[in-house]
Amino acid sequence: MARKLLIEHAAVPGITTYEVYRKHGGYASVEKALKTMSPEEVVEEVKKSGLRGRGGAGFPTGMKWSFLAKPEGVERHLVCNADESEPGTFKDRYLMEKLPHLLIEGMITSSYALGARRSYIYIRGEFMYILRILEKAIAEAYANGMLGKNILGSGYDLDLVVTPGGGAYICGEETALIESLEGKRGNPRMKPPFPAVKGLWGNPTVVNNVESIAAVVPIVNEGGEAYAAIGIERSTGTKLISTSGNLVRPGVYEIELGLSVEEFIYGDDYCRGIANGKKLKACVPGGSSVPILPHYLVTKTAAGTDRLMTYESLADGGFASGSMLGSGGFIVFDEDQCIVRNTWNFARFYAHESCGQCSPCREGTGWMEKVLYRLEHGNGTLEDISLLEEINKKIEGNTICPLGDAAAWPVAAAIRHFRDEFEWHVKSPQEAQTRNYGLIQVPLEA
Repeated sequence: MARKLLIEHAAVPGITTYEVYRKHGGYASVEKALKTMSPEEVVEEVKKSGLRGRGGAGFPTGMKWSFLAKPEGVERHLVCNADESEPGTFKDRYLMEKLPHLLIEGMITSSYALGARRSYIYIRGEFMYILRILEKAIAEAYANGMLGKNILGSGYDLDLVVTPGGGAYICGEETALIESLEGKRGNPRMKPPFPAVKGLWGNPTVVNNVESIAAVVPIVNEGGEAYAAIGIERSTGTKLISTSGNLVRPGVYEIELGLSVEEFIYGDDYCRGIANGKKLKACVPGGSSVPILPHYLVTKTAAGTDRLMTYESLADGGFASGSMLGSGGFIVFDEDQCIVRNTWNFARFYAHESCGQCSPCREGTGWMEKVLYRLEHGNGTLEDISLLEEINKKIEGNTICPLGDAAAWPVAAAIRHFRDEFEWHVKSPQEAQTRNYGLIQVPLEA
């Protein structure tokens, strides 16, 4: 069983309170950083750790921090992206609900490293009950001298604010999040300038995912090199994985990166195999926006090597035969699931969530949803399959933010690996409608 660096104490009674969290070693990273380390030393430890952004992109966190502009006399900000809206992903919600003080501790330590004196947690609008949990924990941190003026006598001041969004998936993109936090419509910004130079209210800003910020706690406590010793290659440390679909034991798992996909799906310590004795048909390993993998590419790469739960291994072969670790939304499909129906379900989500700023995304996502609806409901043609491929080409790489790519990739991969199933919906529409195929229960509203 993987060593748990983040959720080890998640089941401890009362762990959401300051008192119990402190008894289990909470806020040790704040004490260590503020009393014995300079901000630059904290950044260096994060660099040594090899921590990569846990929100989906996988960009090295320490490198992202080092890009932060530091003009004299200009305020800096750290913003936590808690707008977890990716279908199939719910690990950040779990972390905030079970261990709110872990996120707050990570925010304090990270803010100190970045020289931010006013930081923000931007939380998804549907998570209002979690917002209350965080507000209570923040109040406890203030009351115990972990937030506010002169924290632990160090001379460092920090105010922390939690703000709800309006329930828009697009606000998971960091510049759209910043726009929303400023009280504007959540549309992505053109870049450059990047947030590290001109972000929140025009000030240098770093935006990090919930899990990324929480991971700073064990990195500072144990050292960057110790964290980097877990995992393999450039996939270091542990990772929270949200599992859903046709599994015996779905849920949130903390794994050491480098675990084999086969062990993760079938191992007794993890998902324990496909539910109801069914066979594996396909898997979406990183949330709905990443390419789907057919069963023969889930546990093995195209070259025949074991597929691992790492950024590199899941991407092995590119999109022709690989996918992405993404945000860790691991969705498993059994043999009874209809790929066309589930692809249409994802397409409905992206068509609804497009902000409309870019024409290829605004129009293309709508067209994909309509064409997939036709195919699923027995009114499609073989030309529709080619039309979907053409629409994908018009969207991919032609939008301000990655939502266009996120909408295009799942459709392209589904056709690439399951074209025969799409064609079957055209050639045998009645059979496709009546056969016992299902729509997988993926938490679109996690």
